[in-house]
Amino acid sequence: MMARFIPVSSCQFRFGLRELPPSSLALNPRRFEVSRRRFPIKCSSSEPEDGVDSVSINSSTYSWFTGLGGIGMLDTAYLTYLKLTGSDAFCPVGGGTCGDVLNSDYAVVFGVPLPVIGFVMYGLVTALSAQLAEGNLPFGVSKTNGRFALFAATTTMASASAYFLYILSTKLSGSSCLYCLVSVFLSFTLFFLALKDVKMQEIQQVVGLQICLALIVVASLTASYSTAQPIPSSSGDIELPYYSTEITTSSSPYAIALAKHLNSVGAKMYGAFWCSHCLEQKEMFGREAAKLLNYVECFPEGYKKGTKIYKACSDVGIEGFPTWMINGQVLSGEVELAELAEMSGFSLDQAKPLQ
Repeated sequence: MMARFIPVSSCQFRFGLRELPPSSLALNPRRFEVSRRRFPIKCSSSEPEDGVDSVSINSSTYSWFTGLGGIGMLDTAYLTYLKLTGSDAFCPVGGGTCGDVLNSDYAVVFGVPLPVIGFVMYGLVTALSAQLAEGNLPFGVSKTNGRFALFAATTTMASASAYFLYILSTKLSGSSCLYCLVSVFLSFTLFFLALKDVKMQEIQQVVGLQICLALIVVASLTASYSTAQPIPSSSGDIELPYYSTEITTSSSPYAIALAKHLNSVGAKMYGAFWCSHCLEQKEMFGREAAKLLNYVECFPEGYKKGTKIYKACSDVGIEGFPTWMINGQVLSGEVELAELAEMSGFSLDQAKPLQ
């Protein structure tokens, strides 16, 4: 048997058969040779083709990234507003100052308010996941690099959140920040969503990236907080004897008439003596009108660790202060007088006799 070999370049194999003349067949009945008739055969490679990502995330997962990132943006936007304006958050049940955490040295990283950083990171995750879902990344970035950027962002956020939990339990012991805990939950959820679709052959590369980023985050935050001062006494350990608050504003005839109307329809305002928002709500009515309100104090004997909320407040499920209950409807936080009038059915005509 005889054969003629043709040089092979790259992954294209070309071969063919040519029949020999009868004379040749007579002398060599089994002889054949490769002809110029070629049949291309394309061979597959273990290397990924251009445009095929080495990191795979289920496309439906991007919807979760976008949704959770949007919630995180709302949460951190509210915290940013509170931080920049110096306002207090909606007072939670449990006593203490609502802004303990936001007003501490740990709410700033290298001079930048922490909620602002959180808002930017959630915005990055939201925008990046939305573009990855559409397969349209800017600046010619490949999907693989886009996904690794998503891994990097969620890893950074989860690392920072873990560090802040440590700070909250040690340096700010006893203080609580519901909005901060929501952000921590979202960060960890995004991290595990990014991690769950990592393939076995990619684990070493991804984990290496995550460890490096976590170390950088921890080192940076430690350097930033090196001069931070812990809160000397936590709200959970403070004993607050009950005290009455002084209202400094005068009441208008409209406010007095509205207060009488609210009382007559059974509207109730639930609050706590230490809650600044409750005082501000009373200041809207003024001294005279505030005395006419059907106000329920939820901590009439003061507050200390382990104190239970007043039964009249717990029976209706009060979760924060102030809370209004008007005609079966619940209004949380400070409410403008005009809205209270509308909810209770109060009209300007009822105020005219007093003017």
